[in-house]
Amino acid sequence: MEGKQELPRRWFLRVAVGGITSAVLAGQSAMARARGESLPQTGAPRLAVASRTIKIGMSAAFTGTAAALGTELYRGAQAYYDEINDRGGIHGRPISVAVLDDRYEPLPCVMNTLRLLEEEGVFLLSGYVGTPTLTRALPFIKQYAQEHDEDLAVVGVFTGAQPQREPPYGEYVFNIRASYRQEMMALVDQFWRAGAREFGVFYQIDAYGRSGTDGVARGLARRGATIAAEATYARGARFEDDMSLAVKTLREGRVDVVLCTGVYQGCGAFIRSARDLGWNVPISNLSFVGSEALLGLLTEHGRKTGRDYTRAIINSQVVPSYDDLTLPGVREYRALMDKNNPAIPHSLRDPSYTPRSYSFISLEGFINAKVIVEGLRRAGPHLTRHGFRQGLESLHGFDLGIGAPLSFGASRHQGLDSVYFTHVENERWVPITDWKAAVSA
Repeated sequence: MEGKQELPRRWFLRVAVGGITSAVLAGQSAMARARGESLPQTGAPRLAVASRTIKIGMSAAFTGTAAALGTELYRGAQAYYDEINDRGGIHGRPISVAVLDDRYEPLPCVMNTLRLLEEEGVFLLSGYVGTPTLTRALPFIKQYAQEHDEDLAVVGVFTGAQPQREPPYGEYVFNIRASYRQEMMALVDQFWRAGAREFGVFYQIDAYGRSGTDGVARGLARRGATIAAEATYARGARFEDDMSLAVKTLREGRVDVVLCTGVYQGCGAFIRSARDLGWNVPISNLSFVGSEALLGLLTEHGRKTGRDYTRAIINSQVVPSYDDLTLPGVREYRALMDKNNPAIPHSLRDPSYTPRSYSFISLEGFINAKVIVEGLRRAGPHLTRHGFRQGLESLHGFDLGIGAPLSFGASRHQGLDSVYFTHVENERWVPITDWKAAVSA
């Protein structure tokens, strides 16, 4: 009887997933034809473990207002995969990445995930960008793993949100970076020590923005304080947008500092509007913002207007500075970025974005790739998803060459906890050594 009850549920899932995927892929094909492009061929075997190639699936933002995020994350990871492939691969198997653009939008990310799992036959998922996208895909990832009775793993995602760190999805995701909660609570701690008492928040009005704001609230609650004022913006905002209303709201709240949870264009627009209105309060951003892209927008606009928009801007990071050549992992990252200079597939390039030689995001992608490769090595030559999971969970005190060892375990699926702080000097992000000087406007 149990088996008879299970069949309709499985059948319904297949019909629903297949119908949605077919409709979306048809739409994608039509758009691609209109642009004179072609989509990658599908129909790869479902059991990637039987393939000679280890295929990794990635859905991320490569076009639109968040194009820098997916582009740089992919480039950093690919720099390391290229090197591994040049050395013969993992147990003789090369690594390939099936990469799809979701424009930092939830529905395309879900459709891409279904395509990667059902048609591309990827072995694992990695390099997803963003909370509003990944959180929508997680139920489908969980369902797929349960339907196939497999240890499907998502490793190294560019989001510090909580859903992939907690039940019912935490068992499927191996987070490498520290969480947004950790970043925000650390920022609150540092600003509090520097004398701030009234905290304002500016955030993208979605799951990502709420996740960062929750971290601020938790950090303040430990000190018996609450958020003094808040303002929001809609995902997809551009640098040219007027954020004066948000600035007015927070300014009237008489806040000492503004903690932002957003992406480089929206947060850049807020900073530009604040400084143009003569409000020089310290403003911080999370690692996800895209620090180099943000700095590029602010400095370029500053040259046009004759103003400095970068003073008292502080960003938290979850990887060390890519200029810290005392770290062997950073030296390796820079050498392989220079050597391989990885480019994203032509069909995914956004003409409005120029890739950076080095960035915090590509360094994070590079670190993600190193962790994945080590997990694959430990899984052995007879690769299975279960063996890969065991390989990852066997990483205890693993030296990435960045001054912070990584550790996973059966009950620990976050490898690193470090948070770093940076500000701008001479149009470059540098580590903060003096907080009082960094927050002075």
